[in-house]
Amino acid sequence: MVVIRLARGGAKKRPFYSLVVADSRRAAQGRFLERVGFYDPKAPEGREALRVNLERLSHWSGKGARLSPTVARLVKQFAKKAA
Repeated sequence: MVVIRLARGGAKKRPFYSLVVADSRRAAQGRFLERVGFYDPKAPEGREALRVNLERLSHWSGKGARLSPTVARLVKQFAKKAA
C-alpha cells in the first residue's frame, strides 16, 4: 500500500520533515516515490514553514495513497492558510 507520510531530516534538535509518497513496507526514512512538500516546525518568523503540492497530493490520493494522521492535519492546516 502507498502512504503519504513524514520523513525526518535535519540536525539534532533541529528537525526538518519532508512529505513523501512511499511504500508502507519501507522504512520511515528509507526510499520513497516522490517528495510532495516539506514541514519545518522550527522555521523563524517570516520564513515558510509548510509547503504542500496539492496537485500531486490529489494525484496520489486518487491512486489510492493514504495520508498519515499527521500529514492529514498538516494538509488541512495548509489548505486553510492558502484559502
